[in-house]
Amino acid sequence: MRLLLFFIFGAISGFIALSLEWLVETQLNSFAAWRQISHTLTGVALRQLLEVGPIEEGCKLAIVVALGWYFQRRQYRLRPSTVFISTITVALGFTAEENWIYFVNDTASILERAIATPVHAMFSAPWGYALALSFGNNTRLRRSHPSVTKAWLNSVICHAIVNILSTAWRYPQPLSFLSYALFPFLLWMFWRLEYLLRKVQRILTITLISGYTSQQRFWQRGLVVFALMLGGNALFGLFLLLRSLNYLSSTQFFELKILWFILSRFLLNLLFGLLAWKIYYYLRTQVRSRRFSAYIFKD
Repeated sequence: MRLLLFFIFGAISGFIALSLEWLVETQLNSFAAWRQISHTLTGVALRQLLEVGPIEEGCKLAIVVALGWYFQRRQYRLRPSTVFISTITVALGFTAEENWIYFVNDTASILERAIATPVHAMFSAPWGYALALSFGNNTRLRRSHPSVTKAWLNSVICHAIVNILSTAWRYPQPLSFLSYALFPFLLWMFWRLEYLLRKVQRILTITLISGYTSQQRFWQRGLVVFALMLGGNALFGLFLLLRSLNYLSSTQFFELKILWFILSRFLLNLLFGLLAWKIYYYLRTQVRSRRFSAYIFKD
């Protein structure tokens, strides 16, 4: 029931954020200079960094802080994991409101919103983690907890980057090539969310960088970036394939050229995805083998 309350208030925060954005946008459009640059990529970036990101992340943060303070006043013990899960729940409520707005106005497909559903939770993960440690009663965790303000700024910047990359395909080349960085960045944010969730729950975190020397660590970081690029763009390719199939009629699916196009694109992206998974699995195996070797050496 408490999580349901966080979800409902997360949806309410979405309506509040939408109203604030409308008010800010109305004021900004009164300036001729803003109207002139608002349709450029620079204008989009400024709007995301100075308006959308701060308002949306600020509304979600305010809800978590207010409800957390309310439950603490009622002598309810808030564990760090409870606060972090509550942050994710508020973000999902915010997304539910956002999805409803998109569907009512028919401005996004079900596929696009299904992909975007976990994104707000990934945005809020940094400040949710910092807030979880600040609310927590564990002194060992609180001793080194990160700044909520810095974590919130991190979320705002990541929020802005994702929205900028998701609109880059509308602009002429080479700006449109920025869209290929969207899914790798989303994949990295998902890894970060999983890492922070494991950390706040005191579960062994997934480590990929295990090199002893700077050269080994540099090589492993390069493999991580390469895996993100391969895996992220494999997901992006499958997304583009599914989106292109929406424009086909049922009879066109049985045409030989279209069947070959679907099969070739699917296999190509599947190959990239499997290669990314193999790199990820190799790095995980390296960490486990190094830990085992260190354990034997210690004995």
